[in-house]
Amino acid sequence: MAKLRVALAQFDFAVGAVAANAAKVGELIARARAGGAALVAFPELTLSGYPPEDLLLRPSFLAACASELATLAAASHGVAALVGHPYSEGEVFNAASLLRDGKVDCTAHKQALPNYGVFDDKRYFRPGHASVTTMIDGVSVGLLICEDVWQPEPAAQAAAAGAELLVVINASPWDERKQAEREAVLAARARETGCAIAYLNLVGGQDEVVYDGGSLLVDGDGMVAARAPAFVDALLWAGFDPATRRWSADDWPVAADPSLEATLYAALVRGTRDYIDKNAFSGVLLGLSGGIDSALTLALAVDALGASRVTAVMMPTRYTSQLSLDGARAQAQRQGVDYHVIDIEPTCQSFVAALAPAFAGKAADTTEENLQSRTRGVMLMALSNKHGKLLLATGNKSEMAVGYCTLYGDMCGAYAPLKDVYKTVVYRLARWRNGAGSGENNAAGRAISDFRLPIPPEVIDRPPSAELRDNQTDQDSLPPYDELDAILERFIEGEQSQAEIVAQGFDADVVRRVVRLVLLNEFKRRQSAPGPRVTTRAFGRERRYPITSGWH
Repeated sequence: MAKLRVALAQFDFAVGAVAANAAKVGELIARARAGGAALVAFPELTLSGYPPEDLLLRPSFLAACASELATLAAASHGVAALVGHPYSEGEVFNAASLLRDGKVDCTAHKQALPNYGVFDDKRYFRPGHASVTTMIDGVSVGLLICEDVWQPEPAAQAAAAGAELLVVINASPWDERKQAEREAVLAARARETGCAIAYLNLVGGQDEVVYDGGSLLVDGDGMVAARAPAFVDALLWAGFDPATRRWSADDWPVAADPSLEATLYAALVRGTRDYIDKNAFSGVLLGLSGGIDSALTLALAVDALGASRVTAVMMPTRYTSQLSLDGARAQAQRQGVDYHVIDIEPTCQSFVAALAPAFAGKAADTTEENLQSRTRGVMLMALSNKHGKLLLATGNKSEMAVGYCTLYGDMCGAYAPLKDVYKTVVYRLARWRNGAGSGENNAAGRAISDFRLPIPPEVIDRPPSAELRDNQTDQDSLPPYDELDAILERFIEGEQSQAEIVAQGFDADVVRRVVRLVLLNEFKRRQSAPGPRVTTRAFGRERRYPITSGWH
């Protein structure tokens, strides 16, 4: 029997852009037909984008999706197209329809509805109750949707109905552990059923979630036959041999650097680019302090948007060191961005003077430090308003976790690229970016030509400091970041108790202090900017603790 020629459309389909998504589907169907595909598959909820959230509660939105599906079906000739979409018949289903011969041939409804982590499917959808199989060029194909393949029953139903191949369309978000988990699940389903699997995933950033693509071909014995690179838009071609239940990939792109740092950096770049572009901002601006967080944020912004769309602003006070001034200037020059220096010392002093009568009899404390941060926030927001550029916040996950950030100060911003990146990982990414940027592997040390590096080594090497008072370092207020992040990961991602963390060798007083800070600062995180989710437990959409709580 001849091989079944399949095309997998690993592309971005934007939430709410129903007409544009349908037009892209039509173009890709034409490409698949011209390339001789018998089947072209598209990601989960292609027409609506994923996740459409409460757009699914609007009848007009559902009607628009149905109308575009009908138009695509009428034009479907010469190739079968599997398209994800919301389907309403009194109740709403997460559906995948096979379009061929000018009509909707069959429709599968997602059976397993995830309601954990970033997923909220049970709020919007009713579950399907049976797997759908269909014949395509003599091959029996089971049609599954995302979570269906993570449970044994839907795949087993399809196999019992005679499926030789499972085509699974997905909107599966990326995190640092996800690809290994996917491969383990797909191998288990293949071995249980004997079916080969085509796993197609969405790519692109949507608010706080980033989809990586990373599509997979798995043979009937559970072995991975091909892996698509993460964060690459591509029409992936493959041939399936039903006699052996094996795949052959046709010139799939290969990741230039498969390391975790490279993939994580690509996730942050893609999330930032898509947030800015999908919301039609002309560019971004950020406060450049001479520290590592703003330095990495600047590099991400330039890689996402290009230097011409990025503005950096240094806002010194009396406490700003010459090292910070020099480091910020060097970064801006190396990245080629629009750069401004605005001295905020006079503005800060005017605030202090205006407040002096109300502050009479009270010693200076963090109030005056926060005034500096809030002055910077006011300046940056004014520049954002005047120039129409979106403000990026530069804080990291370690700071957000323990509240080492100022409301209406350094927390100002509409998007926070490092929101889900621990401080220790910020250092790793900065060193990786310098290596990638110079064309040399500099992750373990400095490059020979430091002047070429996007992040000056002295910025990476210096002790982190907010520079809001004389000789200040972060470690005046926090444990060393290696220790802090290790505790935070156990408490946040691991959901471990204080006793469990202490039992692993951490100082009990430090653990109690860190956990107390995490719980006390939920109110700050609720007011923080969105940022790309890249860990298994991100603040915001995923980790939702009560602000007011008696649990300690």
